[in-house]
Amino acid sequence: MTGATRAGGSRRRLPRLRVKLRELYHGRTPAAVRFRLGIIGLDFLLIGFFIAAPFLRKYPVYLYVDYMVAFVLAVDIAARAMAFSGFWTWIRKPSVWVDLFVLVTLLFPLWLFNLAFLRVLKLWSLFHGDFFWETIGRRYDETRWEDVTKAVATMVTFVFVATGFVYTSFAGEHPGIAGYLDALYFTVMTLTTTGFGDITLTGVWGRLLTIVIMISGITLFVRLAQTLIRPYKVRFTCPACGLMRHDADAVHCKACGTLLNIPNDEP
Repeated sequence: MTGATRAGGSRRRLPRLRVKLRELYHGRTPAAVRFRLGIIGLDFLLIGFFIAAPFLRKYPVYLYVDYMVAFVLAVDIAARAMAFSGFWTWIRKPSVWVDLFVLVTLLFPLWLFNLAFLRVLKLWSLFHGDFFWETIGRRYDETRWEDVTKAVATMVTFVFVATGFVYTSFAGEHPGIAGYLDALYFTVMTLTTTGFGDITLTGVWGRLLTIVIMISGITLFVRLAQTLIRPYKVRFTCPACGLMRHDADAVHCKACGTLLNIPNDEP
């Protein structure tokens, strides 16, 4: 077999691979849904590893697991890129940049040790991405649980990111923060404005970080409360202007006034 023949075979196999990946990542067949559920389950395992990483770094096997996770994430990113119809549209997605940043921290764990806590941003990108909701969450018309889940995911992500900042900045230097659990305790205490006072960050950086955590905590709790008490909306695309969310009993689109025909279960 000549080199030209092998090159031609490779060029023919690549489009078939892209079609197969596009079917798996964006299709609606039972096999595609099962595949995406497996990917989402894998994402949860990765997030669990990222959260547990501060407690696992002392074990020699940690680096091997880290590089294995990097390989799995790299394969997933490459497959998603091939499955997407337009590369430049795909690369502009915030969730893609989060995944690429996480991959870099996994490939260079010793050099980027102080940035490893930002890997938990994967939790935010998972619940704010269409991949999760088109597979699991959007089986119903109402959007309340989607908004609540996104608000909770944002709050949990912020807790672990803030904990990482406290841990990398003050562990070993502040007498009250001897380990990751102390940093998590301080973050939750400050976030909820409990103010026990047993751990107080001193210095300009410590005070600024405490202020940011308190203000962000109040904002995130207010956001969560809003999603819980405000009326839910249904997902129905307006045929005229494309508005996707409407009140459950809406007759006309509030953006353009077009008559709507939102289906419901009432007789």
